[in-house]
Amino acid sequence: MRKIGIIYGSDTGVTEEITELLVDQLRDEDVEIIEVFNAQLTDFRKFDLLILGLSTWYDGELQSDWDNFFENFKTIDFKDQIVALYGVGDQYGYGEYFVDGVGILAEVILERGGIIIGNWPTEGYDFIESKAQKDESTFYGLAIDEDNQSELTKSRIEAWANQVKFESKDILFAKTI
Repeated sequence: MRKIGIIYGSDTGVTEEITELLVDQLRDEDVEIIEVFNAQLTDFRKFDLLILGLSTWYDGELQSDWDNFFENFKTIDFKDQIVALYGVGDQYGYGEYFVDGVGILAEVILERGGIIIGNWPTEGYDFIESKAQKDESTFYGLAIDEDNQSELTKSRIEAWANQVKFESKDILFAKTI
């Protein structure tokens, strides 16, 4: 069985709640949860699949624990590490920075050789700009807006969790061939 690590940060508890919903969807997997303020550099390399979660604050800033850890994060060798990302934001109140944290982490992961899975469509969101955009129609990971679209959260998490499980199994299988 593959080992999945979820490393997240949460200031208000919303990202923690999203993480709990995600863990429910991964209940048939071997999952370890780590809050980023307790994370060690070695935690980022000990899993078959790494899932990172955070919220975006103010004008596109990382959640406080991720911000404190970010200089260390930029030193991690993500070569061939499979990573999925999810972010919490407010597409109307902060439409110019919607889930920017996902994009900030994605940039480092890609520069350091990581493999990002779990890209998510931008369709169904109404924002101005986002560093989390891989391209015009895709985010680097799941975008959650509990302030304005909370009724979609559970279905989005369920669909994304299934997508991530499927994509990671394909990559891990290909690595064994």
